[in-house]
Amino acid sequence: MGICASISSSVIHDDTYGHENAVYYRGTISLNANESQRIGSTYSHTGSKGLNQDSAILFEGYGIEDGAFGAVFDGHGKNGHIVSKIVRNRLPSLLLSQRNGIAKISPSGVSTKQSERLESDQSGPSKNFLKWKEACVSAFKVMDKEIKLLDSLDCSCSGTTAAVVVKQGEDLVIANLGDSRAVLGTRTENGIRAVQLTTDSKPGVTSEAERIRKFKGRVFALKEEPHIQRVWLPYDDSPGLAMSRAFGDFVLKNHGIIAIPDVSYHCVSPNDQFLVLASDGVWDVLSNDEVVSIVSVVRSEEAAAKAVVDAAVASWKHKFPNSKRDDCTVICLFLQMKPT
Repeated sequence: MGICASISSSVIHDDTYGHENAVYYRGTISLNANESQRIGSTYSHTGSKGLNQDSAILFEGYGIEDGAFGAVFDGHGKNGHIVSKIVRNRLPSLLLSQRNGIAKISPSGVSTKQSERLESDQSGPSKNFLKWKEACVSAFKVMDKEIKLLDSLDCSCSGTTAAVVVKQGEDLVIANLGDSRAVLGTRTENGIRAVQLTTDSKPGVTSEAERIRKFKGRVFALKEEPHIQRVWLPYDDSPGLAMSRAFGDFVLKNHGIIAIPDVSYHCVSPNDQFLVLASDGVWDVLSNDEVVSIVSVVRSEEAAAKAVVDAAVASWKHKFPNSKRDDCTVICLFLQMKPT
């Protein structure tokens, strides 16, 4: 199957969805399957800190007929809610346009047919994975530059995470930036097991801290929250960013914070049931296993995301009754459709 170029020009607009934080977008591709049945669901709940800074999108029919694009963005800082929506609205089309460009001419300058012939001789997870990986890295870099060029928006200390999955047939390409997370639910002899597909990009990770310190950034935790490592400027105790990769946050971009995603691959097997992407407001109070257990027993694809968010909100109230509750946003993408 080839890449559908018409989708690459599609841009998600806030006004189309009434400024909702989590949107479900059905592409222009005509689906052969039951068009009334969705492949998943999205849901977002505003915490108790003010504006909901999370955004999310599930894009059905992305690139190819059985393709999908899912992403969760967790904004932070004064303008984080704006940044997360800008990225949500722009990144799907930007990524696909980068992929289409790579499909025409490979980085080495050879033609598409030559490139595919060379890739077919290589061992690896998928002959298309290297192209998608390059497209992800390129699109994330361009996205970060576009944000920086917005004169009307101060993103020196504002930004967003991004947990992105691209499904093309049986191929899953996962690109992660920050501490939102992607978890797979896969069937075993003993039930559904949770498999984490991303690594949280936090300053407490040794390799991330080494990169930040190499560029003179400082990493340490405050006395009142010793469990949270943060990133600080070389000679100023600010801004205290709790992640090591993000869009925006340009005051720290010369001190180790990067917008280069960690890109990985997974081939969908018949045992793989669904994929959950969620902001850290969910993972702060629910384990991977708890989330997978919730989704495995929901009555329908449409109910899955809300069920996880409802459980997270209840857990916040139980575990941290005196703390301000974080925004909670979830995408559930089903890889094997439930019976109608």
